[in-house]
Amino acid sequence: MKMLIHDLPEQQLSQIYNPTDALKLDVVTNNGSIRKCVGCFGCWTRTPGVCIIRDEYQHMGERLSKIDELIIVSECMYGSYSPFVLNVLNRSISYVLPYFVTKNGETHHKQRYKNRFALSVHFYGEDIMENEKETAKKLVAANSLNWASTNNSVFFHTHAQDVRGMLQ
Repeated sequence: MKMLIHDLPEQQLSQIYNPTDALKLDVVTNNGSIRKCVGCFGCWTRTPGVCIIRDEYQHMGERLSKIDELIIVSECMYGSYSPFVLNVLNRSISYVLPYFVTKNGETHHKQRYKNRFALSVHFYGEDIMENEKETAKKLVAANSLNWASTNNSVFFHTHAQDVRGMLQ
C-alpha cells in the first residue's frame, strides 16, 4: 500500500489524484482537525506507539508500518515541509523507538517496526532557490535514514499540479 501526505486544498488534490484511478492510496489530508504535536513523547512512554492526542492522526506511526511507499507533496518552505506536513511527520514519531543505535557514525532511533518503505517527496513552489533545494534534499535524506527507508527521491515542481504524472 502507498500513503500520500499532502498539504493541497481539495481542488488542487483533485488535479493530481483521482480516487477512482487505479492507484489506490492512504491519503493523509488537512481536514482542519489535526492538533499540534506537543513534544511530550507520550507516544514513547505513556502509550507506546500511539500518540496521546486523541484525533484521527494518533496512529500515524502504525499507519507508516503498513505501507511500502510514502509519497509527500508539500510546498517548499525554507528548504523544509509546510506546517501541516511537518506536523503530520511530528505526529508520526511513534514509528521509531526512543532507544538509540549508531548508523554511519551517527546516532539514530531504533526501529519499532520491521517495515521498510520507499520515500518520494515532491516539493512545489514558484520561487524555490538553489540553497533551499539543497537543504530540502538533506532533510529528505535524513528522514529516509531515520525511517530506514529503502530509498528516497526528491523532486521540485513549480506548481503542485505538475506532480500528477509522478504519482505512479
